Amino acid sequence: MNEFTHVDGQGRVRMVDVGEKLPTKRVAVAKGTVLMSMETLAAIVDEKVKKGNVLETARIAGIMAAKQTWSLIPMCHPLNITHARVDFFDDKENSCIHIEAEVSLTEKTGVEMEAMTAVSVAALTIYDMCKAYDKGMEISNIHLAFKSGGKSGTYTAPETSL
Repeated sequence: MNEFTHVDGQGRVRMVDVGEKLPTKRVAVAKGTVLMSMETLAAIVDEKVKKGNVLETARIAGIMAAKQTWSLIPMCHPLNITHARVDFFDDKENSCIHIEAEVSLTEKTGVEMEAMTAVSVAALTIYDMCKAYDKGMEISNIHLAFKSGGKSGTYTAPETSL
């Protein structure tokens, strides 16, 4: 197992020094799911939610969150993200919306946290906009699906059932 890089020899947390690393192209894709009632899913897909277009609002929130990850997660570096996208896939069979975020840049550190933050905030935005319809919505399975670039190379997560 790799050593924890955010802890020094005395057990104190620290921000990793990436100053000597070479910039490389880095991409991360994260995924997650929001489970809900069929009625709530239909209201979102048909754009009948009174607060407005849920998915476009969640898309903007996710992209904004990716750009602000450094201000939310203590040991994340401020990054000059060059691309961020958040997409949604409605799944009527499982009564849910799948979220996928991709974030990329050419930098000295990766964007895994930025992609997962984008998915998390997009999911929370869906919940916020629809909680009057369905307080029982569940946010689940937020995970890193893919990453490339940097010293550790490429990672692809195994497929999940939802």
